[in-house]
Parts: sequence; C-alpha cells; structure tokens
Amino acid sequence: MFVADPENKQTASFRKVWIMTAQIDFVLSGFQISWDIQMFHGALSFTVHSRAVVGFKEFLQTIKPHADYRDGFLQDVWEQSFDCSFSKSELQEMSNRQCPVEKKLEDLPGLVFEMEMTSQSYSVYNAVYSVAHALQALLMSGFNKKKTMMGKKTDLPHLQPWQVLPISLCNDHCSPGYWKKEIEGKQFCCYDCVPCPEGKISNQKDMDDCFKCSEDHCPNEEKNGCILKVVMFLTFEETLGIGLASAALCFFFLTSWAVGIFIKHRDTPIVKANNRSLTYTLLVSLLLCFLSSLLFLSQPGKVTCLLRQPTFGITFSVAISSVLAKTITVVVAFMATKPGSQMRKWVGKRLAFSIVLSCSLLQVCICIFWLTTSPPFPELDMHSELQEMILQCNEGSASFFYCVLGYMGILAIASFIVAFLARKLPDSFNEAKFITFSMLAFCSVWISFFPAYLSTKGKAMVAVEVFSILSSSAALLGCIFLPKCYIIVLRPDLNNRKQLTKRN
Repeated sequence: MFVADPENKQTASFRKVWIMTAQIDFVLSGFQISWDIQMFHGALSFTVHSRAVVGFKEFLQTIKPHADYRDGFLQDVWEQSFDCSFSKSELQEMSNRQCPVEKKLEDLPGLVFEMEMTSQSYSVYNAVYSVAHALQALLMSGFNKKKTMMGKKTDLPHLQPWQVLPISLCNDHCSPGYWKKEIEGKQFCCYDCVPCPEGKISNQKDMDDCFKCSEDHCPNEEKNGCILKVVMFLTFEETLGIGLASAALCFFFLTSWAVGIFIKHRDTPIVKANNRSLTYTLLVSLLLCFLSSLLFLSQPGKVTCLLRQPTFGITFSVAISSVLAKTITVVVAFMATKPGSQMRKWVGKRLAFSIVLSCSLLQVCICIFWLTTSPPFPELDMHSELQEMILQCNEGSASFFYCVLGYMGILAIASFIVAFLARKLPDSFNEAKFITFSMLAFCSVWISFFPAYLSTKGKAMVAVEVFSILSSSAALLGCIFLPKCYIIVLRPDLNNRKQLTKRN
C-alpha cells in the first residue's frame, strides 16, 4: 500500500495495513500478551459514532472477580485476558497458573482491553436507555391517567414486547389509503400522511406515492384497494330510460291514432287535398322514427350498434323528404293555376314520388357506405366515469355520423325555405304555414343538439340524442297533423270542398 504525502510529494510505503469496519473489543488472546512483535504496520478503522459515558471508566476500575464463589462472566474475562485460571476441582491435577485477584482491567494493554466504551457498546447503551425512557413515559402516563379518574382504580394493560420499543420516526406510520409527503426543512424521517387523490390507492403502510387501479377497476371508499367497475348503459329499467321509452311509446300510439283517422276519413276533402300518398308516407316514417329511438335504450350489441344510427338517419330522411315534397307540391299546384302556366305537367303524384325517392336513396347510399367501410361497434368506455364502465356504441367513423346529420339538416333547411316562401299563398287551409312552423322547430332542436351532444359522455350522450329524435318527430306530428285531426274529428263542418277552395 502506498500513501502520498502532499507536503513533500514523497510516497510512503507500508507492507501490511489492517482495514476494519469497526473497533474490536478483544484484539489479541490472553496468551499473546507477552508477544513483542509487530503483526501489522498500520490500521484504518471505520467506527460508529460514540461519546464518552460519565462513570464508565471508574466502573471498570472497581470491578474484579471473587475467588470465593463462581462468577462465570468476570472469571472468564480474567482467564482470557490474563492467561490464567481460577482453582477448579476438575483441574486439580493439571498444572495451571492461578489468576491474580489483585489485578485490574486497567493493567491490561490497550490492545487487549479498552477502558473506553466502544462504538458497539455505546449503541447498546443508547438502546437500553431508549427502552428505559419509553417504559418510564408509559408508566407515568398511566399514573397521570389514574389521577384523573376521580379515584377509580384502573390497571395498566398488559404490555406486549412490540409496545415498549421506540419508533425512529417523527410521527406514526401512514396507513393504507395515505402516502408519505416529506416535510420541507425537516429530517427525512419526518413526513405528513396525505390521503390518496381521487382515482388512486395505496395498499401498504408508508408508501411513497399512491397508484392507479387497472382500467377495469376503481378505488374503494377507503382508497386502500381496487374493486371491479360496474358495467352501465342506458336501459329501460332506470328512471331516465323509463321516461324516454314512455314518451316514445306515447308518441307512437298518438301517431298510430292519426294514421287511423286519416285512413278512416281518406275520402274527405282535407285528406285528398294534401296528397294522401305523401300523408301516409310521412305518418309511417314518423312511426318508425319513434320506434327507432327504442334501439338507443337497449343494451349495446353488434346488431343494435349497426342498426340504430342508420335506421334513425334513413327514417328521418324519408320524413323530411315527404315534407319537402308536400311543400313543393303546394307551390307547383298554385303556380299551375295561373293561365298559360307550364307547371301543369308537373302536377301529380309523380313529382312527389320522385322527390321522396331520390332524397331518401341518397341517405341510404351514405349509410351503406358507412356500414361497409367503418361500421359502428360496441365498446367499453372505462375513463368517462370513475366507478363505472360505460357500455356504448362506437360510431366507427364520426365523419359519416355527421354526414348523416348534415344531410338531414340540408333537407330540413330546404323544406323550411320553400315552406316560408309559400306561407302566404291564398288558401283558408294553407299547409305551407304549418310546415314552416314544423321545420322551424325541427331545425331548432337539431341546432341545439350538436353542442349538447359534444359536451356530454356516456349515458347522457345517448339520452340527448333520444330526446332530439323524440322532440323533432313530435314537432312534425304536432304542427302538420294535429290541426288536420282537429278539423276531421271536432270540426267536420270545415272539412268540405267549399271551405278548402275559398279565397281570402
């Protein structure tokens, strides 16, 4: 081993250096006391921190073994340290050197026996005193408690070994459900126990941080374990589902009643005047619109996810195409009454049928292309709700979904514009006025649908779409057909040709 001297830049050489981790109480055995040799040329010792204990050296100077009675520990120390033995009956025949009783430990060389407390002994010393102070504090707390019990006798509980040991912490352990947060400016063993944040848990004591559960699990109330999330979807059994389903069935039966009235009075002037084929087509499409809303309230599956958006889009397109065809028929019929008009050739069922068929087929093509390229499918939304998994339909392609809605909006705006321009045509029962109101309500519903739909998730998103379907369909039914039903049922005197052809 070589050590460099920084002053004179010389190098000192040592042949044997003893490097040890701590002091050793007894370096040499007793029989090596008389040896006068240097076993090592130097030593490096890494010791544990210790302090001088008052009275310890004096205590060592006063102790000595008694030859009269057997003191095993002290006699063993004397025999090993002074290389001697005390008189023993079993060793009478053997020659041995008697231990001198007058010898003291301080007479031994420092290599044989240290008169100062070693670092290991000092650690034991501190441990014993820690336990002693803990016991004293516990006994004093029990004594003080007795004094406050108004003379009642109370016994201290039976102490367990683990209850007198001191804890080398500034505070108690952090229970599961909490994590350790270091206190700035204090020692590393001092910390605050902070509850786990929302969505995280800790399942052991004194965890440095909380962690999240797996996607299909959520924290329990104590935040010390994970539980399986409940699968939820909008159903007929819950209050919201019952309300929407009841409204859909009520409107369905109301529409069925209107269909029955129009079929029963199909030969009356008010039914004939508004193109019976378009009227029946519109009523049937409204029936299907109300029924299509029930697909959104059933459990999402492969079939329901494939059917509900295309069914809703196609049936609504047929309904709005029928309204557009009725409006255009009114305008063409009025223009055809003018002398020399070329519009007479367009009057008839062919024009209305062509409008409904062409407008509906375009929506059908959009839906077919949607289902063949990126069809909707059921999925579990594990992130929208903390304690639930939402079973819902993924639309596959949001672009196609908004194309379907956008095309319906174009048809509705076209119907509104044509009906608004034809609202003042001279007629005591001008259907264009009612179509204008129905399209205004229809467009208002679907304009407000987009921000509401985009700002909600899970079951609320489905409920918003069902409500929009029901309210917009009810607007068409109420504005276009309820006035006619009122005249047919309650004012049959107005249901005649004279009233329909009367000019204002």
